Amino acid sequence: MNQRLLFFRSVFFAVLFFLLRSTAAVQDMTQHLVKFVETPAVPGYEQALAAEIRARLAKFSPQSDNLGNVYVTLGSGTPHRLIVTPMDEPGYVVSDITDDGYLRVQRLPQTAPHALFDLLHAAQPVVIQTRKGTWIPGVVGGLSTHLQPARQNPPRGAHPDEMYIDIGAGSAAEVRQAGVDLLDPVAIDRKLYAMGFGRMTAPAIGDRFGCAALVELLRRIDPARLRGSLSIAFVAQQWANSRGLDRLTQHIKADEMIYVGRLLPRRPAAGRGAATPHTAETSVLLRQPQGVPGSGVSIGTADPEAPLAGLTQELKQLADTNKIPAAADFSAPLPRVSYTQGPVLPERFAHLGIPTRGPVTPAEVIASSDLENLVSILEIYAQGSARSPQPSGNANRLRNSPARPQAAPQATEILKELVETYGVSGHEGPVREAVVRLLPTWAKPETDAAGNLILRLGSAEKNSSASRIAFVAHMDEIGYRVRSITEDGHLVVESRGGGIAEFFLGHAVWVHTAGGTRPGVLELPLGWERPGFEWPRAPQPGEEPSAWRVDVGASSAAEVEQLDIKGGDTITVPKKFRHLAGTRVSGRSFDDRVGCAALVSAVWALGPSLPGRDVTFLWSTEEEVGLRGAFAAAKKLAGEGRAPDYVFAVDTFVSADAPLESKRFADAPLGKGFVVRAVDNSNIASRELVDRVVALARRNNIPVQYGVTGGGNDGAAFLRYGSTNLPLAWPLRYSHSPGEVMDTRDLEALAHIVAVIARSW
Repeated sequence: MNQRLLFFRSVFFAVLFFLLRSTAAVQDMTQHLVKFVETPAVPGYEQALAAEIRARLAKFSPQSDNLGNVYVTLGSGTPHRLIVTPMDEPGYVVSDITDDGYLRVQRLPQTAPHALFDLLHAAQPVVIQTRKGTWIPGVVGGLSTHLQPARQNPPRGAHPDEMYIDIGAGSAAEVRQAGVDLLDPVAIDRKLYAMGFGRMTAPAIGDRFGCAALVELLRRIDPARLRGSLSIAFVAQQWANSRGLDRLTQHIKADEMIYVGRLLPRRPAAGRGAATPHTAETSVLLRQPQGVPGSGVSIGTADPEAPLAGLTQELKQLADTNKIPAAADFSAPLPRVSYTQGPVLPERFAHLGIPTRGPVTPAEVIASSDLENLVSILEIYAQGSARSPQPSGNANRLRNSPARPQAAPQATEILKELVETYGVSGHEGPVREAVVRLLPTWAKPETDAAGNLILRLGSAEKNSSASRIAFVAHMDEIGYRVRSITEDGHLVVESRGGGIAEFFLGHAVWVHTAGGTRPGVLELPLGWERPGFEWPRAPQPGEEPSAWRVDVGASSAAEVEQLDIKGGDTITVPKKFRHLAGTRVSGRSFDDRVGCAALVSAVWALGPSLPGRDVTFLWSTEEEVGLRGAFAAAKKLAGEGRAPDYVFAVDTFVSADAPLESKRFADAPLGKGFVVRAVDNSNIASRELVDRVVALARRNNIPVQYGVTGGGNDGAAFLRYGSTNLPLAWPLRYSHSPGEVMDTRDLEALAHIVAVIARSW
């Protein structure tokens, strides 16, 4: 091999090695960011996050002060330079516990970051940190859309006065038995999602990118190359008017300082000439940062149009010289502690950040390239040049798929698998497959042309005197569908099923494509940060969406195509089955996966032999967009001369057993048994049949309730063919939201009554 070829080969492998090491380092920094983002840190309660940071900096022997700041000092002498980043995020603290087991909260900081902050927590999963350091799951109470028509002046959950945290407890004593008490911090549950083209989204990611950047900076720094002293600090209570920074600057007297954190909007003071902090209820944004994720590092300044000076100018020159994208952007000054008027900042001060879309919402978006550029600027500032980053050797972990049950599973196990399976109306295939997988091997269901799954049990002849009985539960869930793709790479979506817009917009979503799922963000309505903004009414099926768009990280229609996203793909909010206190559980799509689970559980209980009976189990499609699957099944059965005599539609009883609802109707308590859904918007059952079901339940020691609620049910599709519809249900809080809550005892009661009716009705 000649020398020229050897030379080019060595250069190729050197470049490849550098790129691989750089990529690995970026992955390491992202892994730090994932852990930091997924560790809540409400002001004054940053201890868990501080412990994570200290663990990663163990070799530097980090120090902490009495306010919880964490800092490291390298080198010696002058100049003494200080790089600071905040650890905390806005959240809440438990301020009261009600007699019926709900938590009341107060904001930390007490001033809301923006007018929609509280509203974007409505009906969302949250976590509460106990004094033992454990995280207890809960849900912020929300309204059920089915109970709102014609209701006068309903609450919105847009202020702590209307916020209740549900951990599944039924009393104050049960709350404390779960380990929750006054002063425990509360934060929205979170996960970091990697979107397309290097974009990332998560709650509080705008408060954590600095932590990841400075941990990575310390990994790259060579202390021998430092000039003077360098302190790197992670400060507490920045959202509480810079209290941690005020404490730190009294201890570390730096010659110059770089603050690394989100750029800040400017708001007017509350009241005429007021010098006190504003309130979100009375203020509006006057000016805000304009940077776009992926555009580079942001240099905060009060006037981006004016020439930079001092340290900010030097950092901009450093970025330009090293071809690192950086631009001046607006940022208000750091807040000051009202009691001390601190912190005292050195004259040589600069504020660096990265562009954040949807700031201080549950789905903030940043770009990984901006984060890497930020670290590069800091590294060159600290030691004069950048070294090739060192990978830490972290590896991704593979998850095993759950095994198929070998015996009759518990009803809760069935429910968990069905809830964590996605299936928007018209796209129920994965749910149908899960139902089949959960049924016993002797069960041989069929799928009809509408996608319904049908299982017939019993040995009654066609002309038998036995009553024909059908149980119907729907497989679909609410969500969205891609209607079109814009030239700038956004997805325009249409609703598939009704819901309250505030529970979904401004949160992360999954886009379900033929090639798998892609994370994105369902963007807030245009102008949400402007004065006088009013939330639009959620579009109903068949209506035009109110310009609702999804950001998947793309900047053009061509990039969307690269992500394998097409028109017609469905979109959902991510969901997870979570155990609350006692027998309560939370999740999304309990409507109607609980009904589906009850039918599966009943089939296991009945067994393959049902002599003299004629029973049909039907798992239907497209209920949320107009009972379409049920209508197709009803028509087909009637055409075959097999229209059921009785249809038991197994669906949700949307319950007023929730703090924001009127108790005038639908007040079926959770945990008190299944519910006979006697009256709803689509059906009125006779009192005689309601009493018959109640009597049957009591003879079999099955807890039962009955009542009136809103919404419709699949059984209504069979009425025109002469069937009698007698809906069975279970009580559900916060219906059609990301934080639905139910009691598994009601599922067991529901499955039990289905089996009893199948045998003896």
